[in-house]
Amino acid sequence: MSNKKKPKKEAVTRPGAAAARPGAAAAGLERSWEGVVAPDGGGRADKYLAEAAKVLSRSQLKARGACLRVNGKQEKLSRTLAPGDRLELRWTDEPSHRLEPERLEVDIVYEDDRVFVINKAQGMVTHPAAGNWRGTLANAALWLDADRKGKAAAASGGNSRDGAPRGGIVHRLDKDTSGIIIVARDPEAHEFLAAQFKNRSTRKEYWAIVHPAPADDSGHIENFLARDRNNRKKFVGGETAGKRASTDYKVLLRWAIAGRRDFALVALFPKTGRTHQLRVHMSGIGCPIVGDPLYGRKDQLFPEATLMLHARRLRIALPGRDAPSLFKAPLPERFRTMAAALDRLGQRIGKTGA
Repeated sequence: MSNKKKPKKEAVTRPGAAAARPGAAAAGLERSWEGVVAPDGGGRADKYLAEAAKVLSRSQLKARGACLRVNGKQEKLSRTLAPGDRLELRWTDEPSHRLEPERLEVDIVYEDDRVFVINKAQGMVTHPAAGNWRGTLANAALWLDADRKGKAAAASGGNSRDGAPRGGIVHRLDKDTSGIIIVARDPEAHEFLAAQFKNRSTRKEYWAIVHPAPADDSGHIENFLARDRNNRKKFVGGETAGKRASTDYKVLLRWAIAGRRDFALVALFPKTGRTHQLRVHMSGIGCPIVGDPLYGRKDQLFPEATLMLHARRLRIALPGRDAPSLFKAPLPERFRTMAAALDRLGQRIGKTGA
């Protein structure tokens, strides 16, 4: 492969959950919903509205300033409901945010007229969402695509492909995960790439520094991941609830430090693509990723460390090519700095060979 381098609802209730009717939209961005608690319903209002009536999630109820009236009286969302209670809910929808192109500095590993492959920097959000409408990879990719197509269109008399949906984003990396990510430049390329992630024909490899080190040099982790009921930002592993998640790991390097403070550089191979999967899995076997604020703990040796997780390699077929292509992102400075510090503090065991 030849790499081209660059410097850089109105809501609707579930049938049978409640005798309900969607309300008409109020003026502006206001929305409303009315319903009656089903004969077998009840419990906390926010939970009922989210899980039984399926109006808004509990986090959305809070974020959108939902106001609840029960039997004509305004009540808190924590109120306990009883079968037959009449509910009136009003909230404010988030304004629509149009994805805008932005000229941002990104590290392009490879590009052609169908895709961009980018080494995403730590701290960059992949796609706009609440609180991050600008400065994302999708904004940058939209600008890059328009810039390239503008030049191509000028040379071809103005003809160019339509842009890909969602700014071309096919898969995601957490904000604080750096590394390889592929972006589509047209709808057909987006569909072609997305199908490979869906059928799991891609091969993804991440590198992480963990503490303590795994006892085994390699292993397989498989369970089900579901959102933590006590912290909506987190996911938890279990035996049945949630979505199946599978990860293989291999220890590349170990550092033995006095006092049995062992660290390891590990390669992680996710077989599925669940949110926070690698972070939950490594924490679940007692080896959290250094610098992980959600699933780890502040390390005494590296208290200022940020998430030490990097998408190192991606093997994927490109549109119009028979054989898969392999893309690789160099180790970022934070990895090299921590490895050097660990070399000074302890004894290195093994070598990466990669």
